[in-house]
Amino acid sequence: MAAMTTDVSVETQKGYAFNQTRQAFLASDLRIASSHVSRLLGLMFTSPENFRSGKGLWIVPSHGVHTMFMRFPIDIIYLDAGGVVLHCEENVKPWRMAPIVMYAESVIELPARTIWNTGTAVGDKIENAIGKREGAAA
Repeated sequence: MAAMTTDVSVETQKGYAFNQTRQAFLASDLRIASSHVSRLLGLMFTSPENFRSGKGLWIVPSHGVHTMFMRFPIDIIYLDAGGVVLHCEENVKPWRMAPIVMYAESVIELPARTIWNTGTAVGDKIENAIGKREGAAA
């Protein structure tokens, strides 16, 4: 029988994404995709039931994403190195290529309507915290 590892990578840790400008949570269950494989797969093959309001995927590094093999639309927020919103794409349908934003350092994928519901806009400051609970000091 193979030995089980107890090592927890940052990609399995939960965190949150908080819009400091609007004082609104974008995701209270944020996961990170920072390895080549996790960035490539992203949300592919994820069921809509497993990506509801409050969920999010932070892709680091990334200049843009696609929605190939996805079964639901998503919102996409492009961030610079300081967490400032550079560009937003709302309700990106499956099987699409989102724009490439060369100055973006990372991208957050969120359930559709999150950008609208939170009022998130270009210039907003986003706090991403992995390994911390919602409301914890950064």
